[in-house]
Parts: sequence; C-alpha cells; structure tokens
Amino acid sequence: MLAGLLALLYLDYWVEQNTWGWVKLPNLHPPREFGLGGVGLLLAMIFLLPLATTEVARLFVAEQIRPYRFLAGLGSGLLAIHAFLTQFPWFQHIATSSLAFIIVVIMILAAIRRASGRHTEEAITHMAGTVLAMLYLGGLAWFLMALRVKHSADQQHGFQGSTAAVVMILLVVKFADIAAYFGGRAFGRHKLIAWLSPSKTWEGLFCGLATAALIGLACSIIWPSQLSTLNWRTALLFGAIIGAVGQVGDLLESLMKRDAKVKDSGDIIPGFGGLLDVIDSPLLAAPAAYLLFSLF
Repeated sequence: MLAGLLALLYLDYWVEQNTWGWVKLPNLHPPREFGLGGVGLLLAMIFLLPLATTEVARLFVAEQIRPYRFLAGLGSGLLAIHAFLTQFPWFQHIATSSLAFIIVVIMILAAIRRASGRHTEEAITHMAGTVLAMLYLGGLAWFLMALRVKHSADQQHGFQGSTAAVVMILLVVKFADIAAYFGGRAFGRHKLIAWLSPSKTWEGLFCGLATAALIGLACSIIWPSQLSTLNWRTALLFGAIIGAVGQVGDLLESLMKRDAKVKDSGDIIPGFGGLLDVIDSPLLAAPAAYLLFSLF
C-alpha cells in the first residue's frame, strides 16, 4: 500500500514539474504560472473514496440508515474533482455554487431513487444517509486536495500547495499511530477512553504526539522550499496538532464501529480490516492541516 501510494505521489510531483505553465494566475501581482497539481492524488482519491464510502454505508446500515452506496461514492468522487479544479482561475468564480450544487444534486438523486420504486417510507433516512456518507469522506478529502492545489497571492510568505505538504500530513498522522501503539504497549498504564477504545492509553497518546511533532520538524528540514511557511517552532506545533487530530479521527471511527457493533469497517485489507480503518485519520486531519497552513 505504501509503495503504491508513494508511486502515485511521485506521479503527482512529476506531472506538476512537466506541465509548468498550464495553470496561469493572471490576477496575482505579478502574474504567475504553475504546473498541474494533484493529478496523482486525484487518481488515488477517485479509486479509494468510493470503496471507503461503501464501508461507511455498511456501518450506517447497522443503525437502519441505508444510504445509496453508488450515489454516495459518486458524490465523494465529484467532491475530489471539484477540489482539484479550484486551482484554475476559470473555475474559481463558480467554485462555491458548484460545491453546493453537488451536495444538493446527490440529495435530490437519492430522493428520486427512492421514489422510483414507489416507496415513501424511510425516504428521509435514505436521503440523509446518502449525503452524510458522501460528506464524511468526500468532504474531508476535499480539504486534502484543496490544500495540494492551493496557491497564495503572497509569493514570498504565502503557502503554495505541493506534494511534500500531502506527504507530510500522511507521515505525521501514521507515525503518530505507530508511536501511540508501541508506546502504549511499552509504557501504557492509564486508559485513555476505556469504554470506547480499551487498548488506547494516555502514555501511548503522549508518545504519538511527541513523535508527530518530531516528524513535522523533520519534514520541514527535508523539504525547506516546499514547506517554507513553517519554521522549526511551527513545524513542531503543526506535527503535534495534526497528530492529535488524527487520533481523534481514529476514535471517531471507533465510535461508529461500536455503534454498528462491528470490529472492522470491512475486510478488503488483510491484517488491517477495511479501507476506512486506514484512511480515516489522515482525512480527518486534512481540514486542520488546511487551516494551519493558511495561518502559518
């Protein structure tokens, strides 16, 4: 999985370098040009999001909420494409309206799908479940893609989206997970939230956050030009906050799985469970990362 992801991210970087000038921003002063960003990330999202969305729908079914999986997966993919298009000036003028249009259209299609069978019962739960399943993953993935293609008007101090920023988020969140696991196994004495996730401990959480902070610092040193908005202090802070948000994402999925009374969201990945079990933390960290990069 890691090899495949890195290959797609390298493709992302390669395409950007070899399409320089395809993205023109004439409204900046001075006008600037960029390469086509986010191609590899978009391919990954279009493939993964519909699969993960069906797993979310499976969790919902346990509570008698039955989203239309095809429509929810379609909406998730459209949200990823929408975020990808925000890098183009011609699309930025209609970005807000088209985003609302996607959400509303998926809801209306869910209503039409229910009405096509001449059923009125549970129409609301089908509509609401479809939209929620779409937004849970597609909405979070939107921030990750939007961060990748973001271009600030401030050429010297503003944040410019890059493959390195996406890799940094993934590394911070996953190394926080790894350190929290091994730290909890080695030093864990005090349960974090025993009723929700019995294996998590405060000691493991602190190990995870410390490691996340160090990974954030390491990434800012390895990619100084792509992450120029981060100095060593903000890199440490960024890593710790994103690591913490990633842990919250893991707990959020645990909450849904316990409600659905299942151990894993699926069985597509042997040894891990479902795809949702792997990507939930980085996706939930994406909105926080978008905000932090904007602030820094």
